[in-house]
Amino acid sequence: MPTRLHASASTLEGSVMKIGIIGAGNIGGNLTRRLTALGHDVSVANSRGPQTLTALAEETGATPVPVEQAAKGAEVVVITIPVKAVPDLPKGLLDDAAEGVAVIDTGNYYPKQRDGRIAGIEDEGLTESAWTAREIGHPVVKVFNGTYAQDLLDRHRPAGDPDRLAVPVAGDDEAAKAKVRALVDELGFDTVDAGGLADSWRQEPDTPVYGLRAGVEAVTKALAAASPQRKPEYRG
Repeated sequence: MPTRLHASASTLEGSVMKIGIIGAGNIGGNLTRRLTALGHDVSVANSRGPQTLTALAEETGATPVPVEQAAKGAEVVVITIPVKAVPDLPKGLLDDAAEGVAVIDTGNYYPKQRDGRIAGIEDEGLTESAWTAREIGHPVVKVFNGTYAQDLLDRHRPAGDPDRLAVPVAGDDEAAKAKVRALVDELGFDTVDAGGLADSWRQEPDTPVYGLRAGVEAVTKALAAASPQRKPEYRG
């Protein structure tokens, strides 16, 4: 059962982190905007090369880099790309990351709409993020997969605000999860601990919490109400 736990920003107070973002679409682009606005040192990469990120870099002050360099020295790495593209990430992507790097996975598996059939998810029963973690050879923390990208810019609120939204956070590495939850808190959202990656199906597409704009209590109830049965339109 998901637990109601709030992250504290105290671990981040006065702390500038080096953050690598892989993927500059709606979520990746808006995380770049918000994290640079908060003063973090952000490198951003996409599959088309740093020359295509000039406008985003000029807008935000982020550093555009090739994917191979996105994690260099990073304390947090955000992977926000189509699930089908995960196997194409460079081998050893995280070799030069900071010790104890936390990897955020915002991905969603859409077999019919985009990704095609992925055997590890369909046949082995891995959750989407457990499969991603296996592919990259590093634990991941699943968060923001059901968040509207524009909400990152428009709906962040200070701690204690009655209109503050909450997001579920799942992961097996408790230290990484704590770091991510503190960062989410700094971004202006509450968090609900959604358990380990084996439980992260509770926040995958077509679950009650997916796309839910609500606070901690409602998010907690939505996670508990999820069914493990994937509808045909979400199976490959």
